[in-house]
Amino acid sequence: MNSTAKEIILIIIGSLFFALGVNLFAIPNELGEGGVTGISMTLFYVLDWSPGYTNFVMNGILLAIGYKVLNKRVTWYTLLAIFFTSVFLHFTEDMGRSLDIMLGTVFAGVFIGIGLGIVLRSGGTTGGSTIVARMLNQRFGWAVSTTMFVFDILVVLGSAFVIGIENTMYTGISIYISTKILDYLIDGFDTRKAVTIISPYTESIAERVSAEMDRGATIINARGHYSKESKDILYVVINKQELFLLKKMIQQIDEKAFVVVHDVRDVFGEGFTFPKT
Repeated sequence: MNSTAKEIILIIIGSLFFALGVNLFAIPNELGEGGVTGISMTLFYVLDWSPGYTNFVMNGILLAIGYKVLNKRVTWYTLLAIFFTSVFLHFTEDMGRSLDIMLGTVFAGVFIGIGLGIVLRSGGTTGGSTIVARMLNQRFGWAVSTTMFVFDILVVLGSAFVIGIENTMYTGISIYISTKILDYLIDGFDTRKAVTIISPYTESIAERVSAEMDRGATIINARGHYSKESKDILYVVINKQELFLLKKMIQQIDEKAFVVVHDVRDVFGEGFTFPKT
């Protein structure tokens, strides 16, 4: 199976998860959502219009207007995501039932986050605020991420007049959960730690890292702005479970070492996993 076929299958799976999150958990508990999906849900609460139809129509109009801001491949994948999301929203419309509000909130966030993550990782988008943000970026130079955030927040706040303040708060929790899951799916679940070490004993630390942890270490020559002195900086990427051992090792060699620890994701190469092609 070639990569294009795999991506299309994943977009279909992601669209299904997204629709299940909306129809099984969000709508039965009268939660909201950002973007065009949130507008579709509000129209369902007020006018009983099927989210499958309204989602398809609104996203279709936006895609027809703004397709020029997306490249050809993303446009086709977005069209597929819009189509299958709308189809699944229609056919799963009556499957949900009211749950405990917190359970509904959590599982709505989980399913929607998984759905969005799979679609985005496959090279598509779910339309809506993404298209609006890209059009405004091209026309006015507004930042895409900021525009998407503002658009989604306005939709959520607008839905408060329909679903109430309390359910809007639960919606915020659901969106937070879906965003975190989306981040993990895009950036990777297996977080690593990148450690930057400034010390006169970088050679000694690097030797112990190589010998005791079987990790590579990069020594970078730098110059202090205030002192104007040249010094070496050690850069190491490790598993998060190895961080305590590395800290202990550094303290044994140089208690005054300056250490900065960063979270990194999707590390691949020798000593770590390689990306699948």
